[in-house]
Amino acid sequence: MLIDYHLHTARCGHARGTMEEYVNAARAKGIVEIGFADHIPMYWLPEEERDPELAMTMNELPEYVNEVEDLRERFKDITIWLGIEADYIPGEEEKLKQILFNYPFDYVLGSVHYIDGWGFDNPSQVKKYSYMDIEKLYYKYFALLKQAARSKLFDIMAHPDLIKKFGYVPRQNINNLYRETSSVFKNAGVKVELNTSGLRAPVGEIYPHYLFVQECINQGIKFTLGSDAHSPEDVGKDLDKAVQLAAPELISSFYNR
Repeated sequence: MLIDYHLHTARCGHARGTMEEYVNAARAKGIVEIGFADHIPMYWLPEEERDPELAMTMNELPEYVNEVEDLRERFKDITIWLGIEADYIPGEEEKLKQILFNYPFDYVLGSVHYIDGWGFDNPSQVKKYSYMDIEKLYYKYFALLKQAARSKLFDIMAHPDLIKKFGYVPRQNINNLYRETSSVFKNAGVKVELNTSGLRAPVGEIYPHYLFVQECINQGIKFTLGSDAHSPEDVGKDLDKAVQLAAPELISSFYNR
């Protein structure tokens, strides 16, 4: 049974297609459960500094919620969940909590896209990698990831080694980071997303790395699936490969959570 809990919408400013087109794409591929999880407004910045090409505005958030609820009513042959992808920003936990508690989200994807204000997965900012200590950068990223899980604000950790997106990886063995992080995930009670968008990125592999997946399996952590689709044609893309990475019995549906 294929599920896809990570679909975006045009409201984020860097995706295209109507939400109905995403639903129909999933139905055509035989996906029985989907979840919209668009980017939460950039709550940690003043309104005038928020980039409309990175996330929806605060005024659009209720519209997004209403549209998902409308689609649920219109399409009874597929299960549609209301999710949100929320950035973890240290020190801004209370702001995020207030937003999340004001809406009936079925789940919250927790993600780390910023390190000290640097949008490390943004193609326009990729040059900064060339003068970074990659090993130190990974330790800083994973520290934020663990902090995010411990915050108890998230149900699922999205693309949990996103830092590898552009192919910058440490030469050193980082299995200890995978082991420590999976232990924190287990204690925090979060699930881990197998995100296939990494196959469409320069790194060319699923998030997270298969050794990270193995550490999560060793901890008894359940997984969810996400295409991270930013267009209708990417809905469900390569999810079969993600299932093979972790084994079908480890994939968690909201029906059996």
